[in-house]
Amino acid sequence: MITRLNRMLVGWANYFCLGPVSQAYRAIDQHVRRRLRQWLCAKHKVRGPGTTRFPDEHLYLDLGLERLGPRTRTFSWATA
Repeated sequence: MITRLNRMLVGWANYFCLGPVSQAYRAIDQHVRRRLRQWLCAKHKVRGPGTTRFPDEHLYLDLGLERLGPRTRTFSWATA
């Protein structure tokens, strides 16, 4: 699931990389984290939002989820 999600996120980010994208990337990162936690909670039958069982560090470091926010550091036009 993470591999498919990463391919979709990176492809989307590469396609829409022109223009001011920093706020959009932050919003997408937040949405992806929330929806991935919902999916993981349903898969592992965990109640609640899942932020304790699946913190950000676990999603990014252990599971390997791509983060779109840091991609904009190399874009001079993306910080509008």
